[in-house]
Amino acid sequence: MTDPVLRVQSQLTDRDHTLLGWLADHGVLTSFQIAHALFPSTDYAQDRLRKLAVLGVVDRFRPQKPDGGSYPYHYVLAQLGVEVVAAQRGEDPPRKDTARRRRWHLTNRANLPHKLGTNQFFIDLAGYARTHPDAELRLWWPESACRTVGPFMRPDAPTVTHAFQPRIRPDGYALWVEHGVTVPMFVEYDTGTEKLGVLVDKLHGYHDLFAAIGRGWPVLFWLHSADRERHLRSWLADIRLGAIAVTGARDHATQAGLSPAEAVWTTVHGDGRRLRLVDLARLVVDRALAGAT
Repeated sequence: MTDPVLRVQSQLTDRDHTLLGWLADHGVLTSFQIAHALFPSTDYAQDRLRKLAVLGVVDRFRPQKPDGGSYPYHYVLAQLGVEVVAAQRGEDPPRKDTARRRRWHLTNRANLPHKLGTNQFFIDLAGYARTHPDAELRLWWPESACRTVGPFMRPDAPTVTHAFQPRIRPDGYALWVEHGVTVPMFVEYDTGTEKLGVLVDKLHGYHDLFAAIGRGWPVLFWLHSADRERHLRSWLADIRLGAIAVTGARDHATQAGLSPAEAVWTTVHGDGRRLRLVDLARLVVDRALAGAT
């Protein structure tokens, strides 16, 4: 009898594997998010998603709205999809109930809107890159990939640095590339429910991380409103840390019809001008290189 993973792999495209990898790392995406990031049209995306569901690599659910009706389909990995991703990554075979446990966790968690909102930030970048050949979302990691310092160190970092335990819980880490310029970033997705002091306190963890590894890059606060952005900037105005805070407001971006790749960012100690994401490359610091020049 043919192994199910071997049987289905011949029917999967590179784009399918990208999607399965995203679902493995980031849990859940809606049909509209998937269409925006990976497909030329919503109809095309929905047709392919139905085929992937028939193949048994994805499952879907459709939450009900409190005032009636339903949200778009939300896609998660099915068990076969979990096994396909593990095989692609050279990982050990997963438990047989992995997909069921993941699905239960995602569909019952109170912060599903936060998860989808966080994913939307990176989906918007991927969608921009899909229609702009000189742009690329080269890397997109979840919070779980940022729990050790190893991935962020220079190759020549002292061995003792490996023992450092990061005190950060970003909503994501990414590498954005545009016109050959690379911008590493941590992202903090804000829904407006946390006190501003909590957001400010997060910068201390980033300060400690950057001090330990001798490198630093922007920490992006993606805030739900321009009003909250102004208040946060006021809080941060007199704070000087080795963590570079950059802010953007979703309502401003939406009203202006701009994606996070475009001119929606302001540096806390800057002149207030909105910068493109790629412009933040000048904020990236590598102390080893700086000391050698």
